[in-house]
Amino acid sequence: MISIQVYFNTVLFVYLRNANYYNSLSFVGDKNIQMADNSSSDGVPSDSLEAAKNASNKEKLTDQVMQNPQVLAALQERLENVSHTPSSYIETLPKAVKRRINALKQLQVKCAHIEAKFYEEVHDLERKYAALYQPLFDKRREFITGDVEPTDAESEWHSENEEEDKLAGDVKNKVVIAEKEAATAEEPNPKGIPEFWFTIFRNVDMLSELVQEYDEPILKHLQDIKVKFSDPGQPMSFVLEFHFEPNDYFTNSVLTKTYKMKSEPDKADPFSFEGPEIVDCDGCTIDWKKGKNVTVKTIKKKQKHKGRGTVRTITKQVPNDSFFNFFSPLKASGDGESLDEDSEFTLASDFEIGHFFRERIVPRAVLYFTGEAIEDDDNFEEGEEGEEEDLEGDEEGEEDEDAEINPKVSDLGDTQQGVLRCWTFHR
Repeated sequence: MISIQVYFNTVLFVYLRNANYYNSLSFVGDKNIQMADNSSSDGVPSDSLEAAKNASNKEKLTDQVMQNPQVLAALQERLENVSHTPSSYIETLPKAVKRRINALKQLQVKCAHIEAKFYEEVHDLERKYAALYQPLFDKRREFITGDVEPTDAESEWHSENEEEDKLAGDVKNKVVIAEKEAATAEEPNPKGIPEFWFTIFRNVDMLSELVQEYDEPILKHLQDIKVKFSDPGQPMSFVLEFHFEPNDYFTNSVLTKTYKMKSEPDKADPFSFEGPEIVDCDGCTIDWKKGKNVTVKTIKKKQKHKGRGTVRTITKQVPNDSFFNFFSPLKASGDGESLDEDSEFTLASDFEIGHFFRERIVPRAVLYFTGEAIEDDDNFEEGEEGEEEDLEGDEEGEEDEDAEINPKVSDLGDTQQGVLRCWTFHR
């Protein structure tokens, strides 16, 4: 059984869908009811006659509609679909059961608040262990910049591939001899690891797409990228710090990008909470040296005077594509107004890049420099695609089976997660 309201909506749906059919029906009532004018008959007002006529026509129309097989079939199909939805099932439950369901929802809200507390403690753990990682990252910077040379023990690395190790053992003596012979010859010995971070930018598609040709000389001066978490008791956030050596482009030694996060259920929709999300970000001011700002370009435009006919040339600065626009981000709307689709996509992409720096690039920089992490990411994505293809095949098979029973199987399509959500921890 379904509720009267659902039944009414169903009948309305059928009525709208079959509007053309209704319009084509001819009324078979007594033609004497149709009058050529609005005059009275036997003292009965014309309005009363019109009302009686409409009521009679409505009854006859209803009888004809309900006797039509196509309409009845459509109505039956609609009723079956509605009766199978969770919301329609809930409507049929007794009030006592609905009362208990409301109690369960209150418990669910409390669970969401506990989960939010869980993620706050995860953030505290991330801050704690970031402090333990930092000495290693500081030494990494010293090796990259060449301020410190690694010892023989620190620079020794054994491959996990046994065949490569065996081959290395076989040629070890030959290598030693070759090194002694080459010692007398001049060999370039650059300081540290040149263009370390710039190479990572080139290797990672997500970053290389942002880098323009005129950005490259600047990024070659990048010496380190750090992640700093908000202090205890402060709103949840993290800061990306880009450390540059002195260069000819700007005077800043550090460029920063702050990502603000939210880790609490939404009061209007507490059941949507699935963990922390980035909600906004702030950049910094880049103090460009004269004529070195790559985020703008100067164009010349000719203007003709309407009266005198003279022509003058003016110059103006317009925005220019550059990675360094990363430090002048679009602001999330804080007044409750929704962003347009393009702005929302731009903001979501910014959040994704910031999260990628934090979770992948900074902790595993050397593996993105060598390309090993990129290969791992590609293999992981290929595995996911394979699983999706298998699942799609299964779903198609299920749909085919359903189609034999009901040729009008509905396609629900794919649902999308909020584009601004960015996970910081996966349970």
